[in-house]
Amino acid sequence: MRFVENMDKTESQIGTFSRLSPKRANGQVKASVIGLLFALMAIPCGWSASACAQTGSAPGFWDPQRRAERPDVPMSRVLRFITEDDYPPFNFMTPDGALSGFNVELAGALCDELKMACTIQARRWDTLVATVAEGRADAAIASITATAETSAKLDFTAPYYKTPGRFVARRDANASSDIRPETLAGKAIGVEAGTAHEAFLRAAFATADIRPYPNQAALRAALKAGETPLIFGDGISLALWLNGADAASCCGFFGGPFLDSLYFGEGIGIGLRKGNSDLRRLLDYGLRRLYERGVYADLYLKFFPVGFF
Repeated sequence: MRFVENMDKTESQIGTFSRLSPKRANGQVKASVIGLLFALMAIPCGWSASACAQTGSAPGFWDPQRRAERPDVPMSRVLRFITEDDYPPFNFMTPDGALSGFNVELAGALCDELKMACTIQARRWDTLVATVAEGRADAAIASITATAETSAKLDFTAPYYKTPGRFVARRDANASSDIRPETLAGKAIGVEAGTAHEAFLRAAFATADIRPYPNQAALRAALKAGETPLIFGDGISLALWLNGADAASCCGFFGGPFLDSLYFGEGIGIGLRKGNSDLRRLLDYGLRRLYERGVYADLYLKFFPVGFF
């Protein structure tokens, strides 16, 4: 890794810009006819995870038929990354005070691929966007969602991961992996109330018995207790739960990922200062090269032993 370690001690996190917010703003997500069509297509994976480009058992968001060509972009100075340290397993401090995580190691792999010297600093979450926008850092790799608010301040690389919706069922429930509106008609599905995931279910699985729960703890407890045979939610947080002690190996994913951008966003890219197209092209090239060489898959499997795709 070509990082020159240079990390500031961070203050407490204040959430201004969304990472992976499952809550929806009033009126932002509606079960419209257009939304329903998007939901039924579940772009780009359809109903099956096998429809996604894969490298091993990790997802890929780059066309495997297209090979990357390095852009002619001179970059002689040190590349300054920033992140934050309180979002494991994406970015966090280890017990010995080192900055680690999927985002951090991906940034290091990019620097190795591009043969560039880099620094990475941990900054307070609510300062990341302004720090890059004002030119005090070159790139934020911290799972910042490209919302209308953040996109007005930053440009983003192509997504290097996305946040799918996923179904989870008890392992002893004998649930079918044939997840379609007709196969789930009348079936109970638990979901956190007031989220984009609830809105998606009501648009795409309108004939199911949709049961809202007040929070994730109540939703997962209901699944473990058998009150609902199936739940739907954010694939990343569910994957982390399934891999943790609280799930106690009770449950598993059923069916494929749902990636409707209307409900679940366009994906997560690296945030850059507006108009910095040279750096964006260079990082896009580096990300594609990491995918082609299997480095991306290795990092994904390291930090997500229960994958979210």
